[in-house]
Amino acid sequence: MAFYDDYLAGIDNLEHRQKFAQVLKWVEAHYPNLEGRIAWKQPMFTDHGTFIIGFSVAKAHFSFAGEAKIITVFKKEIQQAGLSYGKKLVRVGFDQEVPYELLAKVIEFNLNDKKDCQTFWRKS
Repeated sequence: MAFYDDYLAGIDNLEHRQKFAQVLKWVEAHYPNLEGRIAWKQPMFTDHGTFIIGFSVAKAHFSFAGEAKIITVFKKEIQQAGLSYGKKLVRVGFDQEVPYELLAKVIEFNLNDKKDCQTFWRKS
């Protein structure tokens, strides 16, 4: 049983559940050293106790967050992918292709940028 199975069970739309499950499985397959857990009622992945990426689901999209810094660093790529975003998260419509290349860049960036981080969140 995966750590996120109960979370997935709460997604009523079967197509959305399946698509989002693929995203979480992709993260697990490509980053097996990350620790997955549910925190703040959402699936997230950490490395050495520091936040790397988190996910949440809404009616028409899922979001991923890697802290506010990723919006600054990847803003151009987020816009080019046609994704909407806020101060700390990026929204992927369930009718859009999953931007796996961008997800990989965000995860790799956070792994590198936070390799010496001793706190869960970046210090401002």
